[in-house]
Amino acid sequence: MKTQDILPVLLSIAVIILVAVLEKQSKFAAAITATMPIGATLAIWIVYSANSGDQKTMKDFSVGLLMGIIPSIGFLFAAWLSFRSGLKLVPMLLVGYVVWGALLGMIIYLRNLFGLT
Repeated sequence: MKTQDILPVLLSIAVIILVAVLEKQSKFAAAITATMPIGATLAIWIVYSANSGDQKTMKDFSVGLLMGIIPSIGFLFAAWLSFRSGLKLVPMLLVGYVVWGALLGMIIYLRNLFGLT
């Protein structure tokens, strides 16, 4: 394996460990670390490397990343509402992923409807 294949995985593991360590000191710092655009950065790096920086590929991938933000925000909003209403972890995750899936389905449907695929 090449360094460009292994390094993103190692960085992802490092972020997870950092969140676990920060969580003991500051929930806010752990949350900010968890939501940093590291995943998107690593994904851009991987796709860029795999496609030799092809502009069309990167443009299409970037649009996909932007569209993916909407369901992710829906997931986080649903998680927040679920915890506020007293749900435990597993039901909260189920609600979050249902909202995420519904929003993703809506985006895919609208992209197909308007010919943006």
